[in-house]
Amino acid sequence: MAKDGRFRRVFGFTPAGVGLATLLFIAAACLGSLPWTLDVRDGIPRYNQGDPAEARLPPSWWPSDDEHKSKYLLGTDQLGRSVLVRALTGGGISLGIGIAAALISVTIGTAYGAVAGYAGGAVDGVMMRIVDVLYGLPYILLVVLLAVASNAAIDEYVTRSRARTDWIMTNAAQVEGAPSQRPALSVWLDEHPAVRDEIAARALVAVPPRRISQPVRSALDIGTLLVAIGGVSWLTLSRVIRGQVLSLKNQPFVEAARAAGATPRRIFLRHLLPNLVGPIAVYVTLTVPQAILQESFLSFLGIGVKPPMPSWGNLAADGLNEINPYASHWWLLAVPSVLLGVTLLSLNFVGEGLREAIDPKRTLGRDAGDA
Repeated sequence: MAKDGRFRRVFGFTPAGVGLATLLFIAAACLGSLPWTLDVRDGIPRYNQGDPAEARLPPSWWPSDDEHKSKYLLGTDQLGRSVLVRALTGGGISLGIGIAAALISVTIGTAYGAVAGYAGGAVDGVMMRIVDVLYGLPYILLVVLLAVASNAAIDEYVTRSRARTDWIMTNAAQVEGAPSQRPALSVWLDEHPAVRDEIAARALVAVPPRRISQPVRSALDIGTLLVAIGGVSWLTLSRVIRGQVLSLKNQPFVEAARAAGATPRRIFLRHLLPNLVGPIAVYVTLTVPQAILQESFLSFLGIGVKPPMPSWGNLAADGLNEINPYASHWWLLAVPSVLLGVTLLSLNFVGEGLREAIDPKRTLGRDAGDA
């Protein structure tokens, strides 16, 4: 059976096929609606618009008395904002971060593994030992530390608190009777609050905080997540690509290209990379759900996507606070959680199906039987 026949069999009416259809529907709904949900009207994005008088209304199809009948398909949140609109926006943000982080991971892992495998020898040994060291570090802790450090750097850039503190200390040391050493100077300022307040007011004028808009700050937070997630999730792919390159670089077609004078760059792009597409494609489908889950986890902890920009992670975090014995607004937690779970499950089904369709060893027996 031909390769396209294997794809039709794997992605027919099977878990992989159903997962692919579900994934395409969710991606089209979330990513396709982003221009509409991010549209700004009267200075407020659509995903952040709502009427507090309509707060915590249940979905329109949920049984309720006529007095509290909702017109919103998935209900409203604590501020009267449509859960459907925010779930679509959060899905677009989470999927976008997951796909972009996976592409960053694939780029780094492919380049790193290809260089290590093609160079061989001492270069390969040193590069792989670096990977072994990184493997020994707690993965999720490393992602959290990178996200926290990046957020701290952004906050320092915006507030300029360190530069303002240096300005205060420099000018306070020039006041008559003030000590010149910093520890003693800090104590002296606490003992002279009038001088401290005067210098602090002057410092705020001399070193004012930088002003950035909310969209720019959200873009910086998303960029931080991309660097934190994509920058540490390439280790497995680098090993896979290294092994593939080691097995391919001594093949006759590569040796012929090398004998013809082809540069290493041309050999990689024209001869090696086409043979690496299969493992890379499978890795991408298995890395995207991991990146989405990590983004949701970080946003759930409050160090990922910051409100009011929604993501499935911070929507679930907000919804968790609404589950209590007195008034359980379940839809605020159920909607993002179900969407996240279905998306991750669909991605894993697609990844397994793609692996089965591409890997000849997994389909050799079936194809022989069909023949």
